[in-house]
Amino acid sequence: MGLKLYNSLTRKKEEFEPLEKGRVGIYVCGPTVYGHAHLGHAKSYVSFDILVRYLRYLDYNVTYVQNITDVGHLTDDADQGEDKISKAAAKEKKHPMALAESYTRSYFEDMDALNCVRPDISPRASGHIVEQIELAKTLLEKGCAYEVKGSVYFDISKFEDYGKLSGRNIEDMQAGARVEVSPDKKHPADFALWKKAEQNHIMQWPSPWGMGFPGWHLECSVMSTKYLGQPFDIHGGGIENQFPHHECEIAQAEAAEGKQFAKYWIHNNMVTVDGQKMGKSLNNFITLKQAFSGSHEKLARAYDPLAIRQLVLNSHYRSPIDFSDAALFAAQSGYEKLTSAVLALRKQIKNASAGVISGDIELRLKELKEKFESAMNDDLNTAIALSVMFELASFANDQITKNATSETLKAIEDMFVKLGGDVLGLVKDEYGRQGEADSETLDKLIGVIIEQRNAAKQKKDFAAADALRKKLEEAGIVLEDKPGGVTGWRFK
Repeated sequence: MGLKLYNSLTRKKEEFEPLEKGRVGIYVCGPTVYGHAHLGHAKSYVSFDILVRYLRYLDYNVTYVQNITDVGHLTDDADQGEDKISKAAAKEKKHPMALAESYTRSYFEDMDALNCVRPDISPRASGHIVEQIELAKTLLEKGCAYEVKGSVYFDISKFEDYGKLSGRNIEDMQAGARVEVSPDKKHPADFALWKKAEQNHIMQWPSPWGMGFPGWHLECSVMSTKYLGQPFDIHGGGIENQFPHHECEIAQAEAAEGKQFAKYWIHNNMVTVDGQKMGKSLNNFITLKQAFSGSHEKLARAYDPLAIRQLVLNSHYRSPIDFSDAALFAAQSGYEKLTSAVLALRKQIKNASAGVISGDIELRLKELKEKFESAMNDDLNTAIALSVMFELASFANDQITKNATSETLKAIEDMFVKLGGDVLGLVKDEYGRQGEADSETLDKLIGVIIEQRNAAKQKKDFAAADALRKKLEEAGIVLEDKPGGVTGWRFK
């Protein structure tokens, strides 16, 4: 079975067939950089990181474009309110572009920590003002837009397919439902391509209609097609952006060019808190930096970034995750179990004897690989794929106890690296390939604890000796007392 993806545009799973054989162009709506990234961002960008990684695993040449929104995203997510960047900048007493630069760096720091591959291209809205003006001019020339008092609006009545992505009926639409609709619009659902800037608005540029700034939707149509062409293969983003943002992108691009904008639309679901979307506007978010440091009041401890990644992979990308500290704690425990299995494997490979791999072991590894690929081919079912990694961990531990050959252990290691690392992004080189330095350091540290335990036993302080053993077991390390007073250790 080939890769099947759920296409929001057709509302069904479809066999993935790129427009050009062997090559895939992906555009994902990136963050609006007016604050630190939070757990909701982790859900979205880890999900699309998995898509990119798996396509590359399948030997596609992928061009991954993810934008940075540093202008045009207004506080009501439509055409009214303040620019989110400008509002945050005023609060922090910074220039808007200084604020955007600061939070862009913070965003990439957090994505690196989550082991998300960097996009091939990270275009910024403010760097594509000329192209956005040109698209607005094209839509005006084609009669699909109109200018009023220095602002330019898209006329949805001129695009009969408006609503095809979200399934909404034009008669029921009310752009900016939370605010009063602009009287300048012909229809409430018409949306801004270009907005007139007030005199004190810092982020503004000259245009044929006067000083202003681009509409939020315009930037993504421009940047995606500039770098990927039109049509391109996959457009991704959060389900909350399906309407109006993605719907408007389609209308602009297809009205301007008269051809399909993107072939597949992939939407990830949200992180929720008590059933509500986690987000800055509701002030119910936990930043990734808070999660990494354990500095938020709802967190009992600091969490490894890859444990947060594992939490995301525990559920399907189209399913919501309801946040809780308990869920994060369980993900941390699962991540540590996988890490321990890889470390134990590395340690044993050094000492294992040479020898061929048996047919039974090759068959078992083949079965696990096929189960993993079958799950990923079924609309990126990472929950099942992750369960295969735990099966592989158990198999690895079993082969270690049976003193398997180095060739057998290396074959298991290779599967960990390819499936758990290259695809799922959970097996990193730090602990996956560092090998001898890590093992020797760990041996020395555990050796010190064993010496302390032996000293306690000599003093007949068995309670202290048992407490040391218990502490190691809680950390996933089992002590084994052997004949002759020798104590060894292994991972659980």
